[in-house]
Amino acid sequence: MPKPLVIVESPAKAKTIAGFLGSGYMVEPSVGHVRDLPSDAAQIPAAYKSEPWARLGVDVDNGFKPLYVVVPGKKERVARLKSLLKEANELYLATDEDREGESIAWHLLEVLHPRVPVKRMVFHEITRQAIQDAVNNWRDLDRRLVDAQETRRILDRLYGYEISPVLWRKVLPRLSAGRVQSVATRLVVERERARMRFKPAGYWDITGRFRPAGELGAEPRLAFGASLVALDGHRVATGRDFGEDGEVTRGDVVVLDEAAARSLAERLAQASFSVRSVEEKPWRRSPYPPFMTSTLQQEAARQLRFSATRTMRVAQELYEGGYITYMRTDSTTLSDEALAAAREAVRRLFGEQYLPAQPRRYDKRVKNAQEAHEAIRPAGGELRHPEQSGLRGDQLRLYELIWKRTVASQMPDAQGTSVQVRLGAATGAGEDVEFAASGRVVSFPGFLMAYVEGSDDPEAELEDKEVRLPQLAAGDELWAEQLRPEGHTTQPPARYTEASLVKALEEMGVGRPSTYATIIDTIQGRGYVWKKGTALVPTWTAFAVVGLLEKHFAKLVDYGFTAEMEEDLDSIARGDEEPLPWLTRFYFGSPRSKQDGAGLKQMVAERLASIDAREVNSVPIGGEGSGVVVRVGRYGPYVQEGDRRASLPAELAPDELTLEKARELLDAPPPERADRELGTDPASGLPVLVRSGRFGPYVQLGRSEDLATKPKTSSLLPGMVPEELTLQDALRLLSLPRSLGRAPGAREEVIADNGRYGPYVRRGKEYRSLESAEQLFTVTLEEALALFSQPRQRRSQAARAPLAELGTDPVSGGAVVVKEGRFGPYVTDGTVNASLRRGDSIESLTLERAAELLADRRSRAEADAASGAAARRGRRPSRGAGAPIAAQRRASLAPAKKAAPAKKAAPAKVAAKKAAPAKKAPAKKAPATKGPARKAAGAKKAAVAR
Repeated sequence: MPKPLVIVESPAKAKTIAGFLGSGYMVEPSVGHVRDLPSDAAQIPAAYKSEPWARLGVDVDNGFKPLYVVVPGKKERVARLKSLLKEANELYLATDEDREGESIAWHLLEVLHPRVPVKRMVFHEITRQAIQDAVNNWRDLDRRLVDAQETRRILDRLYGYEISPVLWRKVLPRLSAGRVQSVATRLVVERERARMRFKPAGYWDITGRFRPAGELGAEPRLAFGASLVALDGHRVATGRDFGEDGEVTRGDVVVLDEAAARSLAERLAQASFSVRSVEEKPWRRSPYPPFMTSTLQQEAARQLRFSATRTMRVAQELYEGGYITYMRTDSTTLSDEALAAAREAVRRLFGEQYLPAQPRRYDKRVKNAQEAHEAIRPAGGELRHPEQSGLRGDQLRLYELIWKRTVASQMPDAQGTSVQVRLGAATGAGEDVEFAASGRVVSFPGFLMAYVEGSDDPEAELEDKEVRLPQLAAGDELWAEQLRPEGHTTQPPARYTEASLVKALEEMGVGRPSTYATIIDTIQGRGYVWKKGTALVPTWTAFAVVGLLEKHFAKLVDYGFTAEMEEDLDSIARGDEEPLPWLTRFYFGSPRSKQDGAGLKQMVAERLASIDAREVNSVPIGGEGSGVVVRVGRYGPYVQEGDRRASLPAELAPDELTLEKARELLDAPPPERADRELGTDPASGLPVLVRSGRFGPYVQLGRSEDLATKPKTSSLLPGMVPEELTLQDALRLLSLPRSLGRAPGAREEVIADNGRYGPYVRRGKEYRSLESAEQLFTVTLEEALALFSQPRQRRSQAARAPLAELGTDPVSGGAVVVKEGRFGPYVTDGTVNASLRRGDSIESLTLERAAELLADRRSRAEADAASGAAARRGRRPSRGAGAPIAAQRRASLAPAKKAAPAKKAAPAKVAAKKAAPAKKAPAKKAPATKGPARKAAGAKKAAVAR
């Protein structure tokens, strides 16, 4: 019996929704996108390979028509959906309710050609009631959202495919440029430039510990701290009074050096202090609004140390499991049902005094906000308490954060009193000094009972922290228990973290919350940025790329221009602007003015020849006149002065490369000359050297210039340190490979040696691993033959002793250890392995960082498994062409009250008139739309048109 087919995006979501809908529905995942622009030349259909626009995948001269192909690995998934559709009486498209979800739904229609009523099913949370409401209250596909997403996709393709080849030719192969990723990279580079320009300055002040006079034997709590703020009526300089050049930016401040501070402290030792003023002010702090995507990413980074990718992966799991509402949203609004549930939770957990008279409503949305979703909150009509959720690990931690923020948003303001105290004294020399102290008391905690927001500044005090001062009044005498001069050094601007970069992008209106995690992942994966702890550090490649874009394509990485593009794309989504004229202006230019008349195509054509590759790949160190530059080369960055060159250590951040450090590297002997002679080999009389090579330290017998043949070498074993290596150690290493002899009657010699995967014994082409490196020098022929007599077993990495033990993984509960692997050190919880990244070291690796690496690896593995479930190598993708943007969509978009007419089932063609296969295919295919699969042969011939 026919039943409705519901198509969702992910298998996990399909499983949950199928449980709610029951056996009366078929629920099947599309596993993400089923169609996209071709990603390489192999995916371009033969009929279009000769077209000049084929590499772009967009016919820019014919209304920017996109060429769509079935995503590699999705052919079987599409076939499965078509098969189920034959048995269905209705089609529900239940992809996410945002631009990307709307686009996926449209692409499904384009490849499935449904002959049954089509209904768009949308929901913000996956609960039984929400799914039933979505079934009952379906709508049509929103063409404006489809147009907006398609315009974004085409825009990103034009940007990337025009600018990236410029980077390949002028910087390095396989680099990429992107509308948002390049702007994000520029932000990180600009911050590093500011750190490189920064010159530290030193300054001193005096801190004191005071207590009321006559209370010398009183409780220690009566003592309080205060800092020197003024001397003879002039404010004492603090860090904010210095510029990045290390100079004072204001002339009305007093800068104390060490001698002046110590001398003043001595003169104040016998001074009498008194309170000069006490100022009390009430303060009130309102709760924070519920989470939207960007604020969730920021707060998860601050409080849970989650990367943006990890946050979105866990949030996706919670959403698909029915625990939270949709996690990609720009809104802070809560539904009436959610408001009631949150208020009930406040009443139940904290009492009536913590419940405002009216619900708090948060309608503020970020710049260029798009979809009308709710805020991110616990799903359902009742807010499940974290302890009753049944969750664990990362899911529990993130759910608890969301639950607390939601509940706190419906609680009253926190209230209290702040106190500012000024106290002063006069020295024997007649100097007038003034100290300041501040206190803070929380009289009513309000929402702070449930939630306290984190801070990007680790030195900042959280808002629920109290600082109590004793009861003081003007004129009270004070006794100074301690006066301590303290030196300070100004600090460079803090590097961006993932949280602060997301915040900066959001404030600028660049990108979208749903893309921030991908952007941060991309700029790291492309080699533009690496993480040092939580800080984002740009590579020298990023300096070269950003420098090129700023000088030759400044508009494309201008923050204001990029934000304006977002506004224009939102206008297209609202129907206020048409996509075709907008794309035409962007790509071909506008004749309105000479300044903004050039389009992307003209900019690339005119400026490519004028780009000096050597110039853009050079970054001066210590100023233009120093003669020292960093150059980005094919084999990595290096520092150069005249004819001298030196490679840069991978772990050296750009702001750490001072002029002095650069010359230190240039003065150091090259690695191949940094030899240490350990002694003489008694057998040959040749010197034995320990050297440093490209793949690590090794020992060598003889010097190359003294030998007619290549000298014998051997790598150091794990645990060996070049500085501690002895002649005896080196001779043992040079004895490898070691012959153990031959088995009786055998022709092959048995050899013991150290290889890429560790120590082993070999007989012909047969290998067996040894348990330890020491066995290389002790294993006998009999022991080796015993190993060969046993079945071959793949040597498990688990057999190797871990390099470090870090603790228990919060997700899997497994023991997290660091091990040495084929491609370097990695962390594992016994199930998942994740390589250490640039900037990570075994010595400094923490459990939190290891858990983040494992979580990111799980996320990638799950994505690969989902997309690869239907993948088969060597399959030729189905082909299709999209209609012009904003053109009339196919009849399958019509309301579901009647089936789409067969004559409109075929999509519009993208092929040029001279492409013969595209002409013939539609005529042969048209009759096939009137019946099921009996015209399969014709369908194959019509694949190009589809």
